[in-house]
Amino acid sequence: MLVSLKWLANYIDLPMDHEELAQRLSLSGLNHESTDEIDGQIVVDLEVTSNRGDCLGHLGVAREIGVLFNLETRFPEPIISDTGPSIDDLLKVDNQFVDACPRYTARVIQGVKVGPSPAWLVEALQAVFWKRKVDGSIERYESINNVVDATNYVLMECGQPLHAFDYSKLSGKQIVVRPAADGEKMQAIDHKEYQLDSAMCVIADAVEPSAVAGVMGGAKSEVSEATTDLVIESAVFTPLSIRRTARKLKLHSPSSYRFERKVDPVGVEWASRRVCEMIVDLAGGTIASGMIDTAPTIPERPPVVLRLSQLERILGIQLSRGEVTRILEALGCQTSAGGNEVTEYTPPSWRHDLTREADLIEEVARIHGYEKIPDDSPIPVAPSAKRPFDTALSRIRQVLTASGISEAMTPSVVTDQLDQAVSPWTEKPALKTQVAMLKGAKTLRRSMIPSLVEGRAKNWASASLNADLFEIAHLYLPGEGEDALPSEQYSLAMVTGEDYFSLKGTLETLCVRMGISSILDVAPADRTGFAKRGCVELRLSDEVVGYLGILDKKVLKKWKLSDAVCAAELSLDALLRHAQLVPQQQAVSTFPSVQRDLNFVVKEDVAWREMERVVRSAIGESLASVSYRETYRDADKDGKDQKRVLMSVELQRHDSTLSGEQADALVGQLIEACKKELSAELLS
Repeated sequence: MLVSLKWLANYIDLPMDHEELAQRLSLSGLNHESTDEIDGQIVVDLEVTSNRGDCLGHLGVAREIGVLFNLETRFPEPIISDTGPSIDDLLKVDNQFVDACPRYTARVIQGVKVGPSPAWLVEALQAVFWKRKVDGSIERYESINNVVDATNYVLMECGQPLHAFDYSKLSGKQIVVRPAADGEKMQAIDHKEYQLDSAMCVIADAVEPSAVAGVMGGAKSEVSEATTDLVIESAVFTPLSIRRTARKLKLHSPSSYRFERKVDPVGVEWASRRVCEMIVDLAGGTIASGMIDTAPTIPERPPVVLRLSQLERILGIQLSRGEVTRILEALGCQTSAGGNEVTEYTPPSWRHDLTREADLIEEVARIHGYEKIPDDSPIPVAPSAKRPFDTALSRIRQVLTASGISEAMTPSVVTDQLDQAVSPWTEKPALKTQVAMLKGAKTLRRSMIPSLVEGRAKNWASASLNADLFEIAHLYLPGEGEDALPSEQYSLAMVTGEDYFSLKGTLETLCVRMGISSILDVAPADRTGFAKRGCVELRLSDEVVGYLGILDKKVLKKWKLSDAVCAAELSLDALLRHAQLVPQQQAVSTFPSVQRDLNFVVKEDVAWREMERVVRSAIGESLASVSYRETYRDADKDGKDQKRVLMSVELQRHDSTLSGEQADALVGQLIEACKKELSAELLS
């Protein structure tokens, strides 16, 4: 932000020379970039942070200096005589895009005489509109005419962008604030043609666009020497809309720069009166009676509570309530309620960045002076501790990286094709954004698996690398019921070239490291993107926590992957519900244990998890461990659809030595339970 000290002196008596002033402003947050002399004027370049859009005009900088040095500021109060015909008879405004333009105001001036600007106006603008070329020379501002120069003057005075339309060139004598049509074109005042899309906001007449809202006006309605009647625009455009439009068109301007950083919604009307006053003084004319305003009611700012105890805790210094109130009121805040320790302050309309207690504390420290806060001020610091969630993530990463799986990061917004490839959690349509966050991508992902498969394919295509990948991030799932709200789910996903059993073993190891005592159970499932009969639900205590399976060859063919890929996706929220991250004390028996190997013949469809469950239930507390050894099949000896399962059982008591007879009795209970529940026969 280029600030002319001569211009600044119109509003405040500068307290010191420019070097000391620049240093004090730097200490308060407006960093001094450089100082130049332009035609005898001292011009200071200040770095204004993105949250301080109020300082992108000379009035805002004057207000800061006034607060820092406790000086009175002289803000002009525009006086206009709107004695012309009613504006409602001359112009209609239709705001069809409130999301991009919360407030649009318009005034009409008739009978102006467009011509050269006076020397003082050109001199002021040349002091703040210039840039240094590569060869060191200066490219100066070229005066356009008295009307356009007036809008630029008010822009640099208060930070509110303005635009003047030639009233006679507006078809239908109306202004329509609307989204552009896809493919719609407009020639801007830089005499270049731009192609627009439906995400962009335009200011149009009854037929075609007259300006790219908040960015640049159109050549069709620009003010020329033949212009006699004007429409003066002063509006509020949302930062996101302006930023996207300016970047998409590669068209940046002083106006877009300020709208991207927010403007004062209350100051819109002041800027409109100010520029009308200047235009009438410079070019004559009559102002139509009234002003069209699409949002005349501005929502009041909610008050912010400030506790003196918090100020002392954070800054380490004590300030009286009177001093704190003096600083905040000088910044424009209103003291709405409070006592000696707790006070409510309502921020001014131009300070959109003041929304919480910490913001007010920062303002007090900034104006009081950071340099006045002693280095050894006692600030109490409490030790922090890891959240259980952080501990869980750390263990997950340890297990997966130790298994040779690399962590990846992929976008949350994907294309429809990517989203529809694999979707284990839901078959309902995915949530979508109104505007594409990435090129061609408007869909919030329902699964991370497709993105990881795409990453694996890109690694193979570029480096012939079989990349095993995992990611921990959010999924965005549509509501399941008719009135159910969408949900955001923290999940873990992985894709590998391992077979099903290897990846299942990795997940079981992961459960052990997270202290999950429940058995990771599986049940057949049919899910989009997985091979037929190649997907299972993962369950912990009958709760579905995720899905595991082999991806369909048709899915892999899209990414030209020839080898099989196994994938899994689990809900971290569900895993944490079953996790025991802090190890619990377990008594260690001092008595010897007894080990027995048992070989059962069971039906082919009997799973090991069922056998383990029956063994644990039959023996109870005397079971130290049970482990699977191997499976053997011999149809000639055991019959068709039969298998042998060898297990090892360790028996141990905590109060006495287990005798041989007692061990035999426990083993007998085990054999009887397996026979009764699983039709298992023990081989001798």
